[in-house]
Amino acid sequence: MKKIKKIKIKVNGKIITIIDKLTLAELIKDHKIPLKKVAIELNKEIVNKKGINKIKFKNKDVVEIVHFIGGG
Repeated sequence: MKKIKKIKIKVNGKIITIIDKLTLAELIKDHKIPLKKVAIELNKEIVNKKGINKIKFKNKDVVEIVHFIGGG
């Protein structure tokens, strides 16, 4: 039986444990976050949303997800 490797990342200030092969797109989908209404930062760099399927996490990565809020 193959052991699943897990890593810890920080998402919006909260440390979570995920499987090693999880992509940023899967994380967004798992948390039911509307992709069109957020900006994503990985390790203090803005992420181009077109490439989120290719981004895999490393241990201790830091993700910030900011929701857009309308106003006037």
